Amino acid sequence: MPHLLLVDDEEALRSVVAERLRDTGYEVTEAADGEAAVKALDGFAFDVIVSDLRLPGVDGREVIETALTRYPGIVAIVVTGYGTVKDAVDMTKMGVADFIAKPFQFDELMHVLNSALEQRRLQSENAYLHQQLDERFGLGAMTGKSAPMRSLFQLIETVAPSAATILITGETGTGKEMVARAIHQTSPRHRGRFVAINVSAIPETLLDAELFGHVRGAFTGAVAMRQGRLEQADGGTLFLDEVGTMPMALQMKMLRVLQEREFERLGDTRTIKVDVRIVAATNADLSKMVKEGSFREDLYYRLNVIPVHLAPLRERVEDIPLLVQTFIKKFAGERDITVAQDAMRRLMAYAWPGNVRQLENAIERAIAMSGSRTQVDVGDLPVDLQGTGESTAKPALDLPAEGLDLHALVAQIEKDMIGRALTRTEQNKGAAARLLGLKRTTLVEKLKRL
Repeated sequence: MPHLLLVDDEEALRSVVAERLRDTGYEVTEAADGEAAVKALDGFAFDVIVSDLRLPGVDGREVIETALTRYPGIVAIVVTGYGTVKDAVDMTKMGVADFIAKPFQFDELMHVLNSALEQRRLQSENAYLHQQLDERFGLGAMTGKSAPMRSLFQLIETVAPSAATILITGETGTGKEMVARAIHQTSPRHRGRFVAINVSAIPETLLDAELFGHVRGAFTGAVAMRQGRLEQADGGTLFLDEVGTMPMALQMKMLRVLQEREFERLGDTRTIKVDVRIVAATNADLSKMVKEGSFREDLYYRLNVIPVHLAPLRERVEDIPLLVQTFIKKFAGERDITVAQDAMRRLMAYAWPGNVRQLENAIERAIAMSGSRTQVDVGDLPVDLQGTGESTAKPALDLPAEGLDLHALVAQIEKDMIGRALTRTEQNKGAAARLLGLKRTTLVEKLKRL
């Protein structure tokens, strides 16, 4: 039950409110003045403080300031009959969750309390998730504030508690294994093992034994029984990287694992039950492979229960400065290094075919090339980046000798930019309009015309 400190010098009001709060499930401690409130705060960490602003002796402002200074996680709510707009603004800046004017309805107080506690709970859970991401398994390379990254963090938080199979898609270097580890570490299976296998890196003749294990004598060289990756991941998560390269024969066996949660080791007839979550990843178009007959349709649907797509770095350019800072901290050690604005422009103008992994390598090289200097310059960047940077300042278009239709070209560029803005803002027209420097009504009219 939440522990609440109620501070008010009006005894009749305080007693009634305290009694009703207790009826709704709160543990309530009453204080008739500021000194009693500060004394109560000295000896106990309350979840919530509800205080009048004007109190005899120590005033409510000092009580609230003491509470927030001592317990940054406390929810503070001010109730007063003499408050001004300036008081409300000042208290909000201090960290007060809400400001209620007397006289008030008890239902109003309950609504404010419930909203404030729910907001604090969500903030706490979000902070915990990001701590998990940043500290427990090095999700620094997934740093970002762009719409795709915000959606990804929210999706990880949503799907991690379930046992559903997940298919992660995205270009090479976007961090698919990192996302798989994030899902595992924030799931109830985090005490189990996270076992990863790159399907494309193991020869087809060895992949069966690597995944499912084998018994002694199963094939030449099998001198002892060996557990496969699937059995090693029992109680945890099995990550199948580049699952699109899995041979057809093994696709059927993996389908059975997903359906029945059982398998046999190579050369054995004994069935082994496993409790394992499968997270697969690929940079290939599995739906296209299904149509071409190179990937089983039933396995595809079993793997694609929860699809997670990772946006390429070129579609979240605003994340590049944050990523650069992350990699500088990683590779620069104790050195205090910054990136020159000209170099940053080139980093942000580059297409990054290798995505985050390529950016990480580029920053590592730049720091090494900077020597003892405290700033990374253009000359420290890889050669193929040094020519970029001005591409955003002028159009990279040629004027054909036969001429062109300028109106049609401008219309196509406008249509393309509007489409990109809507994609980046997840179809939010107001946000897209701000990206394009337009009024929302102007954008809506352009969409109608298009």
